[in-house]
Amino acid sequence: MKKILLLTLLLSISIEGFSQSGTFGVRGGYNISNLDFDVLPNTVNKHRNSFYIGFFADYILSSSVSIVPELQFSAEGANDEKLHLDYIQAPIFFKFRLSPRIKLGIAPQAGWKVHKLNDGVKDLAFSGVGGLEYKINEVLFIDARYTYGITNIFHDDLGIEARNTNIQIGVGYQF
Repeated sequence: MKKILLLTLLLSISIEGFSQSGTFGVRGGYNISNLDFDVLPNTVNKHRNSFYIGFFADYILSSSVSIVPELQFSAEGANDEKLHLDYIQAPIFFKFRLSPRIKLGIAPQAGWKVHKLNDGVKDLAFSGVGGLEYKINEVLFIDARYTYGITNIFHDDLGIEARNTNIQIGVGYQF
């Protein structure tokens, strides 16, 4: 019982200290996504225009570096209905302050496919993300990001290789 109380106390102290050095917010916007095939299939591979929406927490590590875990819904894939891929994604950004209004960020990202099952596409996809953020005022910002898939999205037994690519242009609000 003493160990549980001690663990609870330590966790609450660390969460309290962490929460004072960060902010929370929402962001959303426009997606332009496509699939980057190793060998182009016989179908037309047009991009898909869609949206994303998510939540984030921005924890300040120093005057110029912060870590920003996020959780977002992103409609991606290609324009063909069979290739519409909707994900719940969890990027963990490392943001670097270049000026009082501009931040540059890089992140690994894991995405869990939702909506379609047993369609030949893996349920888990990994990507790398890079982005640029411009702060309009104390609470409002605009950002642009580019995401490139690290892993093949199709099951290995299909013999097809493709990676997600995505451009996000959006706006965010910090509480």
